[in-house]
Parts: sequence; structure tokens; C-alpha cells
Amino acid sequence: MRKSFLLFLACWLLVGHISQAQGTWQKLSTEAYAGKQDDICFINEAQGWYVNGFGRIYKTKDAGKTWEKQIEKKGTFFRCITFLDSLTGFAGTVGTDYFPNVTDTIPLYGTKDGGKTWNPIAYKGNYVKGLCAFDVVKEQYINHGQLAYKYHIYAVGRVGSPANIMVSHDSGETWEAWSINEAGKMLFDIKMFDKNEGFACSASNEDIAQSNALILHTQDAGKTWKKVYQSSRPYETTWKVSFPTRKIGYVSIQSYNPDTNVKQQRIAKTTNGGKTWEELPVCEDAQARQFGIGFIDEKHGYLGTMNSGYKTTDGGKTWEKTDTGRACNKIRFYQEGKQIYGYAIGVSVLKWIVE
Repeated sequence: MRKSFLLFLACWLLVGHISQAQGTWQKLSTEAYAGKQDDICFINEAQGWYVNGFGRIYKTKDAGKTWEKQIEKKGTFFRCITFLDSLTGFAGTVGTDYFPNVTDTIPLYGTKDGGKTWNPIAYKGNYVKGLCAFDVVKEQYINHGQLAYKYHIYAVGRVGSPANIMVSHDSGETWEAWSINEAGKMLFDIKMFDKNEGFACSASNEDIAQSNALILHTQDAGKTWKKVYQSSRPYETTWKVSFPTRKIGYVSIQSYNPDTNVKQQRIAKTTNGGKTWEELPVCEDAQARQFGIGFIDEKHGYLGTMNSGYKTTDGGKTWEKTDTGRACNKIRFYQEGKQIYGYAIGVSVLKWIVE
């Protein structure tokens, strides 16, 4: 009887987990945007923000049913966004000399009122040309006999070079920046496991014709970086990273090879916490340039490409097309207790709905 009950319980938990991992993407109603929008973040299922290259930041309080435009800053290309809570957030810009009509040289803006007002953030150190991604580590500590939290915030950029990192270890009150151009020439994304250790998506050369995809590893809060993966083909960069567990991680690999006979698209995967990486095939399609990647768990994940999305249910061994809209650039999944929810952004803004 006990064995039967335990078997039933295990099957019930497995079925529940699988059903949580099986969902579909629903396009949300947002203002039209002609190109790829780059980042979206949520602090709970209902409240979130997204940014785009028109210098606009939008906020929702109802899980994406409606959106309020909080700011429109001409000449600014907002590239990435993160919030620590309902009030404190940061937005990064891609900077000048890359996209047309971009004049804003300020890399980082912050808000303390939920996005009603945004102001430039001062920082010490190396001049930062632009940013492409944030990651945040929440650290628990004892403050006058009470448990409290502080946030370590990491921002990296940029596409097209140069490679810089901005870091705050006091919840965004102060920032320091430095170059990591000796390790990699561009920075597209970052994932930190704790305040010291993490990985960054990079490229080996600022000339795309000579560039290989590159993954970097740090163990000292981004001060120094070591190469842990480099592709062998030209015209390649990495783009986005997703670690559904501490040991298992995935990185999207972009190919810009002008030879249309070069069709094979690949991702990089680690099963040992980033010590080593292997390449896995996705599809044979010269037009399927990869962008965002996001995994719900170690098996179930999504990949955005220029013209369509792809999904896997076996840890990247096989992929099939799915609708995530065009140029899906950032895919974020969140878990609150047993509930999983997700949002994604590219040409469209989408919500992941459990079937």
C-alpha cells in the first residue's frame, strides 16, 4: 500500500511539473514597433516594464492587459531594464555611434518612484559607451538584529564594442565601471549565481568577420574574466544566457555569415555549471539568426530567432518551431512557490500561458 501511494505521489508530482512546463505564448496588445524590442522585466506576475529603441518605457499593473507609457526620450535607445521592487529600477541605453538617430550618451538611468521619473545615474571609473543587459543578485544579511536584503546589480555592454561592466553592491546607490576588453570585445548578457561568480556572453573580435562566439566566467564579481567557451567559426557571437539550474545552462549563438550555404544554427549547453560547454544543433536555416533564450527547467525551453521561435522539451537535443513572434530578444521565466509565469519581448510583447 505504501509503495503504491509513493508511486502515485511521484507520478502526480511529475505530471504537475510537466503541465507547468507546457504552455503557449500569447501576444499582448501593445503599441506597434517596427523593429526588435530588447528587454522586459517583472517583479510579480501583474507588475512589469518593457523598453524599446524609441526611448520609451512602458509599465503594466495587470499582467500585460494594459500598458502605460511612462517616458519617451527622443534620441535615446533603451536597451535593458531591471527593477528591484515596485519603486526602484534601472534602465540601460545602447549609446551612440551604433544605431541611427541616437544621441544620448548616458548609459544608465534610475527611478525611485516606480518609473514615473527617470534620472541619469552617476558612476565611478571607466566611461561606458552603452549597455545591453542586467542581472541582479539578492543577498540576505543581518542588519541590527533583523534579517534584511541588499542587491548586487550587474550591467554589461555593449553590442559592437567596447566591453564594459557596471556594478553596484549597495542596491544601486553607488556604481563603479571598468573595461573587460582584454577578455572579450563585446558584451550581450550576464548571469550571476552570487555576488562573485557568473558568466557573460561575449565575442572574440569587434570585427564580426573575424569574431567567434565567446563565453566568459568570473569568480571575483566581474573584476577578471576567463574564457570557458569559444566557437571555431567566423561571423559568430553569443547573445543571451539561461541557467534553469545551477549546473545546467544554455547560450544562444548568433551567426552573421553572409554565405547562405552556411545554414546550421547552434546553441551552447553546459551540464557542469559552466566549466565546459558543448554545441547542440537547432536547425538548418540561414535566416534563423538567434536572439533570446529562456528555460523553464532543465528540459523545457524556448529560443527566439529572426523569423520564428523554437522550443525544446528534451534539454536542447531536438527543437521544433513555435510562435514567439519575430526577433524574440528576451525570454524571462519566474517562479513564485509552485507557480511559473513568463514574459518575452521582440517585435511583439508576449505572455506565457499554462495550458
